[in-house]
Amino acid sequence: QVQLVESGGGLVQAGGSLRLSCAASGRSFGSNHMGWYRQTPGKEREFVATISWSGGNTDYADSVKGRFTISRDNAKNTVYLQMNSLKPEDTAIYYCNYNGYSGGDYWGQGTQVTVSS
Repeated sequence: QVQLVESGGGLVQAGGSLRLSCAASGRSFGSNHMGWYRQTPGKEREFVATISWSGGNTDYADSVKGRFTISRDNAKNTVYLQMNSLKPEDTAIYYCNYNGYSGGDYWGQGTQVTVSS
């Protein structure tokens, strides 16, 4: 099992910034891809960003490219999502995902991000 705990969500005005964190722990923790997804009521959960174990490979949804940056600190088992130039349409619950190279797919409980216009 892998436990994921997100933090850093909140209320911010349009144009502002937030930094989300996702701390991972557990007996099954190993090398992995980790990512961020988001979901709004009535919609499917959508991909936001992902990062490889080394941090050398990242991928972003077109809607956040140039505004969001994913990074990780493997010494702390933590993944970050720096969100700049936030827009009201970025409002969602943001979920952290762990996808182990040896198997295992886990989700955090989510953190709310609200961007006011």
